[in-house]
Amino acid sequence: MQKSLRIVVLSGGSGTRLWPFSREAYPKQFLSFTGGRTLFQETVARVLEVNSDAESFSLLPPLVVCNEKHRFLVAEQLRQIGSRNSDILLEPVGRNTAPALTLAALTAVEEGANPVLVVLPSDHYVEDVKAFQEKLLEAANLATEGYIVTFGIVPNRPETGFGFIHQGR
Repeated sequence: MQKSLRIVVLSGGSGTRLWPFSREAYPKQFLSFTGGRTLFQETVARVLEVNSDAESFSLLPPLVVCNEKHRFLVAEQLRQIGSRNSDILLEPVGRNTAPALTLAALTAVEEGANPVLVVLPSDHYVEDVKAFQEKLLEAANLATEGYIVTFGIVPNRPETGFGFIHQGR
């Protein structure tokens, strides 16, 4: 039986950290820092492009959770990269990650499917995309066995603005 993957892109950022480049109406995930695709577009494309190598998984349409104010930005940026059948969940008011993930998970299983959810922030830069895609498929296989898998980087200094993940086996 073929398993399915559903990318969930969290795009509720408010655009306050990179002011004046990003702002509430146009947060950093919708900006391009390379002259090409935006951070948001790169996030979606990274996972859409993995499907060509993923024989054991079918890729369901992306599900984007965003602020109601950004719905047209999200729709246009998805259209620009050819992701026309994506679903967009609108948050009338941002309530952080847990409520957004809960709504995404409920939506993902609404049609009776039980996909592996690949939850990604919309504003990360990934240098080695091929390695990321390979690890993503490994993680998806582990998730079908009941594991919860997280990706992270080894910190180079303490930072109170981020959490800490204790690595297990």
